[in-house]
Amino acid sequence: MEVLSVLNLGEFAQIFSKMGMFPVFDLAYYIVSILYLKYEPGSVEVSRRSPVASWLCAMLYCFGSYILADVMLGSSPIDYFQHNSHILLASAVWYLVFYCPLNLFYKCVAFLPVKLVLVALKEVVRVRKIAAGVHHAHHAYHHGFFIMVIVGYVKGSGVALVSNFEQLLRGVWRPETNEILNMSFPTKASLYGAILFTLQETHWLPVSKSTLILIFTLFMATTKAVMTARHSHGSPFSLVESWLCFLLFGSPVGGSEDDHHHHHAPAAAPASPLKSKEELSEGTRKRKVKKAE
Repeated sequence: MEVLSVLNLGEFAQIFSKMGMFPVFDLAYYIVSILYLKYEPGSVEVSRRSPVASWLCAMLYCFGSYILADVMLGSSPIDYFQHNSHILLASAVWYLVFYCPLNLFYKCVAFLPVKLVLVALKEVVRVRKIAAGVHHAHHAYHHGFFIMVIVGYVKGSGVALVSNFEQLLRGVWRPETNEILNMSFPTKASLYGAILFTLQETHWLPVSKSTLILIFTLFMATTKAVMTARHSHGSPFSLVESWLCFLLFGSPVGGSEDDHHHHHAPAAAPASPLKSKEELSEGTRKRKVKKAE
């Protein structure tokens, strides 16, 4: 207790939870989201052939979670587009990522040390979105525990959940990337985070919201940065999930983990469905670039 009082954890958590996300954290969120869009197959070609379609895809990557959550809560799916500053900032990032001369902006933000910082900042926004989604659902459905979890989950991982619709805008259909079938680490973490924030919101978890936001943000930012740096396919949940699934359902869990990095596989071997869609897309894009050079 003395250590906690010296560190002023509660006070720091309170300050952190009230920290504004715009523009620094939101900018990092938009950069990483649109960076992952550029890894997708055909995204560069679409940006040359149809800038409008490319822009719509970028907006889905940046605001898909808000759109999906608004639809679920009975609001207009275009409500978030009234925030002009956010739309303009995301649009500026989209333009720089796809159209900056000599690809300079992309090369800067894709540089690993810079990317690690951006990825960590993105997770700060993700946790805030989960907490806000649960809080919003709690006001609309005071005793709807499952609704709180679902809305918080959608707010944290809505971009991944609408990815198949976004693929249609680019003329691509890859059902094997369905996040429900192959949940990535951020998608799983969003679900677990939504459960924790729901327990906190309904007073089943004896911890303040600010402290939970701080702790879960540290976990998410650290884990995602380490996974990105190590090009990891693993997940801190894998061991527990495998044990629970074997205990409850008789078989270990299987699925892809969120890893947006290039992984070389044998030339004759087919692409493994256990890899994330961003990883496969980035590898394909890089191979095309090397051939063109």
